[in-house]
Amino acid sequence: MKDRVLASFLVAFLAPAYPVLEAGQAPAKAAGKAWTPPRTPDGQPDLQGIWTNATITPFERPSEVAGKEFLTEKEAADLEARTAANAVDRPPAAGDTGTYNQFWFDRGTRVVKTRRTSMVVEPPDGKVPLRPEAEAKRDYDLAHNADSYEYMSVWDRCITRGVPGGMFPAGYNNAYQIVQIPGYVVILYEMIHETRMIPLDGRPHLPKSVGLWNGDSVGRWERNTLVVDTTNFNGKGWIASSASAGRIKGIPQSTALHLVERFTRVDADTIDYEVTIDDPNVYTRPWKVAIPLNRDPTYVIYEYACHEGNVAVAGVLGGGRALDKAAEDAAKKGPR
Repeated sequence: MKDRVLASFLVAFLAPAYPVLEAGQAPAKAAGKAWTPPRTPDGQPDLQGIWTNATITPFERPSEVAGKEFLTEKEAADLEARTAANAVDRPPAAGDTGTYNQFWFDRGTRVVKTRRTSMVVEPPDGKVPLRPEAEAKRDYDLAHNADSYEYMSVWDRCITRGVPGGMFPAGYNNAYQIVQIPGYVVILYEMIHETRMIPLDGRPHLPKSVGLWNGDSVGRWERNTLVVDTTNFNGKGWIASSASAGRIKGIPQSTALHLVERFTRVDADTIDYEVTIDDPNVYTRPWKVAIPLNRDPTYVIYEYACHEGNVAVAGVLGGGRALDKAAEDAAKKGPR
């Protein structure tokens, strides 16, 4: 991950056309007045730049802070100190192959700027309103992970982290480059090397018969907010694929999934990102996630190559077959 090749032909050639203002160049936020974002040459509110969202704020509200929407400054500082103290390398548990050491992770060290106790902001309890059958599907896939590729994470298969899952923080590569050209907003995701083209020309969604892994996104401006409406999912993805999402990792998407994302630049260094998720086949009601995107002009996005040749998939399935054979051999021997 540290020595990947520089990313994206598209961003490399388009970004110079609309340079991003350096910190301090944007109009200052006047006391008592809403901050006014700069504009691109074609008049769009300027969202361009490299933005990151690594945070130690949990995806759902922990039971320890049930009923508490915001941390105090002291509570936030204490949580950040405990997290830093725990970010040390330890031997893996018996039977565990282990994972990367701490050097490779970039989970963040701070809570979100708002000090919210969770990224999920609606419903008010900070919990995703899952249907039992969605949790059952997640658990079934996890139990059969080594049986077939179709039960494995779409991230592990190097297909996608999904929409909106690609906007949720993970253990590393939590960066996004936004480029604007006439009629489009373009988002380059550091993870899975995906580029998302969002048209702004008022076109309708694709016919319902066309299903896509990441859906069909169309955008519009509401004053200074980019609103992105996404439908036409193929029902094969997951709403989240990183362990950072806790119990939401592995929850399936259905073809009924409908997203409304909102990108609002609130100051020179912050975009407020919100997404409302509605999928009546998976959730009992719509729910919302809010995550600040923090501008980092020093961050360099390199190519994310996933695992070359998808060899991890073959390794997992090969391990599954080895376990099957061991069970068969044991059955043939019978009880001792």
